[in-house]
Order: sequence, then C-alpha cells, then structure tokens
Amino acid sequence: MAPLAAAPHALLERLATLADCQNAGDYACITARREHGASSVEIPRPQFAILLQGRKHVRTAQQVLEFGPGDLFLITRRCRIDVVNVPDPDSGLYLSAIVPLCDEVLSATRSLWSGPLPDAGDPLARLSLAAHGTELLQWRQALEHGDYTSARLALATMTVAFCASGHGSLLVAPEPGLGERIRDLVAAQPGRSWQSRDFEQHLGISGATLRRRLASERLGLRELIGDARLAQAMQLLYTTRLPLKTVAARVGYRSLSSFSRRFCERYGMDPSAIGNH
Repeated sequence: MAPLAAAPHALLERLATLADCQNAGDYACITARREHGASSVEIPRPQFAILLQGRKHVRTAQQVLEFGPGDLFLITRRCRIDVVNVPDPDSGLYLSAIVPLCDEVLSATRSLWSGPLPDAGDPLARLSLAAHGTELLQWRQALEHGDYTSARLALATMTVAFCASGHGSLLVAPEPGLGERIRDLVAAQPGRSWQSRDFEQHLGISGATLRRRLASERLGLRELIGDARLAQAMQLLYTTRLPLKTVAARVGYRSLSSFSRRFCERYGMDPSAIGNH
C-alpha cells in the first residue's frame, strides 16, 4: 500500500463513505448546499472534524482558523465558536464528519500516557489529516464491521498523538461547573419540562444553593435550559433528516414558529438554512 501521506485524495474518498456506513453511530456527517453560519455554538466536549468537501471558517475570541479538504479540525476542550460552512464551488456541497472523543477514548488515552503532562495547547487546532491516516482507516474499517472496541482503540491512539503534539488538555479531566452540569442534564432529556426541583434532586443541593451558585457563575436557570435545548436541536439538524417540526418537539417546543424564532435569536440563522432538510 502506498504511504497515506502520498495519497490524500484516496484517504478523503475512503472517509467520505462514512455517509453510507450503517454502523457509524458515533460520528456525524454534516452536509449543506448553501453557505451558512452560526454564532456562539457551544462545543460541549473534545472532538475532531474531518473536512471532506468545502471550507470551514471558525472564530473564537482568541483564534481565527480556516479549514479545507485534507485538514483535521481538533477541539480539545469545551468552548464556544462562531462558524461558517462554505460548500465547494464545483460540487456545490459541504461535507464533514464529526467525531466525538468519548469518555472511554479519553480515559484510555490518560491510562496510556506515561510521561509528563505536555502544554495544554489552544482549544482549537488545524492538523494534517494524512498524518493520522493509518489510524483513521483502522477506525473506519472497525466501524464498517461494527467492531467498536477496535474503533475506540484507533481513536485513543490518535488522541495520544494529539497530546504528544502539544494538546495536553485532552489528558486532564475537567471539573464541570454547575452550569455545565445543568446543560448536560438537559441535553440528555431536552424534551423534558425541567423545573428547579429536578436539578436540586439530581445534584443533591437545595434551591437556595442552586440559585447562589448559578449567580456566582453569572448564569440563569431558564437561559441554561433554553440554551441546552437549542444546542441539541442544532445537533439534530446537522446529523439527521428529521422534519423541523419533529426536531422542535424533541427539544421541548410545541410551536415550530417559537422554536424557529428562538433558534434564530440564539445562533443568528434560521434552522431551515441547514442543508440536511
């Protein structure tokens, strides 16, 4: 077999078949047939994106990055980004695969690491896809056969390489703040009618403590619930072909117009602008 670095197009073509892989349950292909962007999108956990077609522009308060085919977009810790996805001018298509680094992968990486902790590094990074081609193809083949143990092992091997290249924050298990814990609870059941007492019970704290700690983080409970619901809606819009009305219902909105209005207020774009529908 020729070296993967010498055949980037073949690697991209192989990874593009993820869109047809029935066993690829832990990744998301995002497609769009027109340029669209969203503001202040929360990325809750480490992940990477494989750019297959088109271009991606990403901005945070500290970083501005651009990605194209052959780039790997690494996010090493929870953050918020402004993003614009631009379809390829020839095919008219934007395509990427999003790969979350699950707790099992990160735990395996921490167990495998034996040296001193490297620098934390920036939250976002642009890496060469071909540099990780062997592990990516092993991961892709494992998914094809439903071998999720081997798939996680390939991802853990990649994550060790990410850490060795200066992204040490992947080795540190962050202690989530109260707001993050509430967002995660809502994300697991976005259609639930969440009340303060539900979080008090889940978190084992009183209502007064809940309010005091949220105030110390300058957060409001209602805003946290709405933000988490809309983040789940964004995920569904990008990774499924569910009708907008169904997406709205799944994240707790009875009215499609109300959902669309809140989504637009939150992300600066109409949910119908996402090209999977």
